[in-house]
Amino acid sequence: MAAVSGHPANEDGVTGVPSAFQEAVAALRAARLRPEVVLGETPAPRKLAPYAFALTATVEADGEELADGQLVLLHEPNGHEAWQGEFRLVSLGRAELEPEMAQDPLLPEVSWDWLTDSLAQQGAGYTAPSGTVSRCSSHYFGGLAERPSSTDIEIRASWTPVTSGPADFTAHLRAWCELLCLCAGLPPHVPGSAAARTVALPTRRRPH
Repeated sequence: MAAVSGHPANEDGVTGVPSAFQEAVAALRAARLRPEVVLGETPAPRKLAPYAFALTATVEADGEELADGQLVLLHEPNGHEAWQGEFRLVSLGRAELEPEMAQDPLLPEVSWDWLTDSLAQQGAGYTAPSGTVSRCSSHYFGGLAERPSSTDIEIRASWTPVTSGPADFTAHLRAWCELLCLCAGLPPHVPGSAAARTVALPTRRRPH
């Protein structure tokens, strides 16, 4: 079923969802991605914009889940001053890191570069980016004391897509999925000099 939120149907049974938003959602649903990425739909938030569509993603290899995240497409038909446009993409990505990488002081800057580099590699134009990169360490006690300490990386980001048509939203989805794959420790999928300079982080592989 559609994971789209927006205005309810009118008396004629025809939804008031703008065609531009419907076309963008259709492009996201039709996107072809690298095989390690598994997409799903999830209920979209209802308070961020009049129209919203949400996807979840997991990165899997050898039967193990390496990273996961959520991408939300927001639409304000009249435009949003803070977004500098009618659409906004809001994303979350996370993965568990190896201890030595978790201590790298350059981790936040490198991780943010993964996002901007991935957008550039996919030709996904954007403006007004913002976000945070966080490291969350967990230490276990009592009945969980035998579990080793762990550190997760969490990247929250939002940006306004600059598009000439619905097909351009596919490039933004691919860029976000590439970010998740880099967080998962997988090598870059997109060829080219920029991609060749990108180094993925080693991550701990987590069972389902």
